[in-house]
Amino acid sequence: MDTASHLLFGVTLAGLACLEPAVVQDPSLGHAILAGTLIGSHAPDFDAVARLRGYANYVKVHRGITHSLPALLIWPLVISLPLAGIFGVWAHMLSLYVWILAAVVFHVGLDLFNVYGVQCLRPFTRRWLHLDTLCLYEPFLFGLHTFGAVIWLAVWHGAGGAYVGEMFALIYAASFFYICVRFRQRSRYIAGVRSELGLADAVCHLIPTLSWFKWQFVVESESHFYLGEIRNGRIRIEEQYGKQPYGSSSHPVVQATMTAAGVRAFLHFAQRIHVSWKAKSDGYVVEWRDVRFWHKRKLPFGVDVQLDENLNVVSDSLGWNKKAWDPPYV
Repeated sequence: MDTASHLLFGVTLAGLACLEPAVVQDPSLGHAILAGTLIGSHAPDFDAVARLRGYANYVKVHRGITHSLPALLIWPLVISLPLAGIFGVWAHMLSLYVWILAAVVFHVGLDLFNVYGVQCLRPFTRRWLHLDTLCLYEPFLFGLHTFGAVIWLAVWHGAGGAYVGEMFALIYAASFFYICVRFRQRSRYIAGVRSELGLADAVCHLIPTLSWFKWQFVVESESHFYLGEIRNGRIRIEEQYGKQPYGSSSHPVVQATMTAAGVRAFLHFAQRIHVSWKAKSDGYVVEWRDVRFWHKRKLPFGVDVQLDENLNVVSDSLGWNKKAWDPPYV
């Protein structure tokens, strides 16, 4: 999810920790857990430093090893050890570790429910897993947890402080219920889309939007990609693309781009690939796109490669052709 949401959930996890009597009784432990869950809720995204070596390198690294199974255990240890020393809570080291572990696991879990996906089963597999259920930013979850954080701030020194843990327990129960409802909604719509297109065995991705009543979808058959939307339960096809081969069986113009850094990074991550090319006066332009991330009949995520007349790579550009606040939110 987005950074603001991850940090907010770090705050509310510290509030949930107030269910533990020792946290309420020992302010130092409470402060250590708050610092730890804040850091832990963002720690897997420290891979953003890979941007220093370019966006292509970032795409290869992001949501990879820092979100892996070993990282789930290593991040809490790296964070809890110095915090235990700083706040003098060595006697509660296990409790501190567990709450930071919860923050890291919750971060990776939320990323798993996003369309972008995560390599959370490394080192056993480098497969990208994504449950296509939540947007990068979920207004309901953000609003619910913001409400809890504001109430906590208001009662921090008040009589209601004793019930902070119980309040956040209800908020997290509501959050998990919301995610389950969205996941169930997704499963039902996937079945509906396959039935509508008569493609029972086709791969189908649903892309959530900020609205509960609107989803986008991508269906991949043997020969085509079908793009459409579900609005208030009604399924509509908006666009379709023919599948073009890439790799050793592709056109020489397409093959010539396979060595470009941007294309290698793109192929590391992309799953529903559409590639096209066109001739120009001074060479060729090859466009690689992941059709999962379509919006308004456009494919905003991919890599453009410029070739000269001799099929030498002149330049390549990987990224999003959209404003940050525009859909899709992945």
